Amino acid sequence: MTQEPTERPLTIGLVIDDSLDSTDGVQQHVLTLGRWLRGKGHEVHYLTSTTKRTDLPNMHSLAKNLRLKFNGNRLGIPLPAPTGPIRELLETVDFDVLHINMPYSPLMAGRVIKYAKPNVAIVGTFHILPWSGLTRVGTRLLGWWQRKQLRRFKQVIAVSTPAAQFARDALKVTPVVNGNPVRVLGYENAHRAELDRLAAQPAAENTPVRIFFLGRLVERKGVAELLAACRRLMDITDVPFELVIGGKGPLLDELVTYVADHGLHRVTSFIGYVAEDDKAELLAGADIVALPSTGGESFGISVVEALAASRGVVIAGDNPGYRTVMEGLEDQLIDATNTEAFAQMLRSYVEDADARAACAQRQVEQARQFDVDYIGHRVLDIYRA
Repeated sequence: MTQEPTERPLTIGLVIDDSLDSTDGVQQHVLTLGRWLRGKGHEVHYLTSTTKRTDLPNMHSLAKNLRLKFNGNRLGIPLPAPTGPIRELLETVDFDVLHINMPYSPLMAGRVIKYAKPNVAIVGTFHILPWSGLTRVGTRLLGWWQRKQLRRFKQVIAVSTPAAQFARDALKVTPVVNGNPVRVLGYENAHRAELDRLAAQPAAENTPVRIFFLGRLVERKGVAELLAACRRLMDITDVPFELVIGGKGPLLDELVTYVADHGLHRVTSFIGYVAEDDKAELLAGADIVALPSTGGESFGISVVEALAASRGVVIAGDNPGYRTVMEGLEDQLIDATNTEAFAQMLRSYVEDADARAACAQRQVEQARQFDVDYIGHRVLDIYRA
């Protein structure tokens, strides 16, 4: 039998207008995919705006950035990138693929595309759903401005079906859907380790049921709605519970004040920034993971991580991006702005440990379809096509 020839390694540039110093969704996409591609023997370069981290090989910071609020979150917008370093990099490195994270700025990624050699394949991944009318209009205007350059793209990927629809409407492109890559195995390992720990040392009777939130403390993530639901929960259940809030953001002072003013201080703790290495253990240790985002989500990396890690139930906000991730688990979605319904859902799981355990079993299976090894191979197929 003739052996199939081994396909040659590719040289890939992952292009992001923002810095890679944070761990927001697009950054996680770039870092997870880049790590996986390197593990498969490909040469990966990171083309970013100002990035201070030194642990990544082939890092090219091509522009300074300005921190702004966009689509309900804060991100870095690049200032005009000098063309000299861009042209020098593209002449020096023989790229096979430039993978652009979208929407992209004409001030940095747009210049990378402009000066890319004709034989370089341009691929994009579109990440957003609009949280406001301004975002919707702004993305449409950007698509109009970039319409000629967008023809250079060999393929655009969207991280979900709703994101694909928005990309079609705003940019007039035809995306294929391929979710965000997540290192599911690491979170599954934390899940199993927590179950083993509890088997060896069961929780004491009357241990409070732990409700855990992890995310940026910004309006669209629904943490204020979670506090309101927990305030109502105190009135409708006798089962002891605690609320742990992980993350930082501009709403922190407002949330702390709400907790103090509404008697939640006895059950609520703010643990601040959570490092990437600590996320899996915290998710695995929760009885209920509540991620009640109210909108603006094109996908749900944090939801996939929670589904893989949690030994209990994951409750997610009923928005289009999270629905993509929670397909088949729709009974665990909630309109977080409905305080009474949210509190009643929390009550049902706080009072029923068997229901929490039953959810955990099916959640792990759901998360596996977004594992980086599956998503990454689909990306590679697109590159080679």
